[in-house]
Amino acid sequence: MTTYNVDLSLYITDLFVRQDETLNEVLRRTPRLGLPEINVKPEEGRFLQVLVRAIGARKALEIGTLGGYSGIWIARGLVDGGRLITLEKEPRRAEIAREHFEAAGVADRVEIRTGDAHATLETLTGEVFDFVFIDAEKTGYPHYYEWALQHTRPGGVIACHNAFRGGSVAGLREPDEYTAIMQEFNRKVASDSRVLSTIYPAGDGTVLAVKVA
Repeated sequence: MTTYNVDLSLYITDLFVRQDETLNEVLRRTPRLGLPEINVKPEEGRFLQVLVRAIGARKALEIGTLGGYSGIWIARGLVDGGRLITLEKEPRRAEIAREHFEAAGVADRVEIRTGDAHATLETLTGEVFDFVFIDAEKTGYPHYYEWALQHTRPGGVIACHNAFRGGSVAGLREPDEYTAIMQEFNRKVASDSRVLSTIYPAGDGTVLAVKVA
């Protein structure tokens, strides 16, 4: 049985991703500027782009901007006239992401809102999104997910990164402080009758939930 590994990750990246120089520079520049190296993998970014385009997303939300790498992929997947709102707690990270969005040619379709996401989401009450990507502090996932369900159209997609916690959710490595949280979160989404859900197994795993009710 084939097991997903680094070689297959590189195979997908080499064949399908075709990262341009801007995306490569974002990955190089982010750690140089002191940001943690916790971006999605290139094949995960490409998957987000394909997914956003597949559902014809015009309005997307990202919770957790970091340096803007995943946001670039999402923005590039939007249909013409589409818009991404991305939330970032740290002003310095938001400024770095803004520079990266400019360099990637997507600044005209991305709006960065700075501040604690729990408070910022309150300003978006009444908005309805086609796609929501959650990649922020893991303790906030249950709240972010419930908020997203209330603000996503039927047929819309909610994607939540780090489902695997490096494999610790399945006992493949020692648990960390967020392992139990993600195990419970994964179970919650898997049993939620309001969505059709699974985990995309590349990188660190992404929970995918399609709103059906």
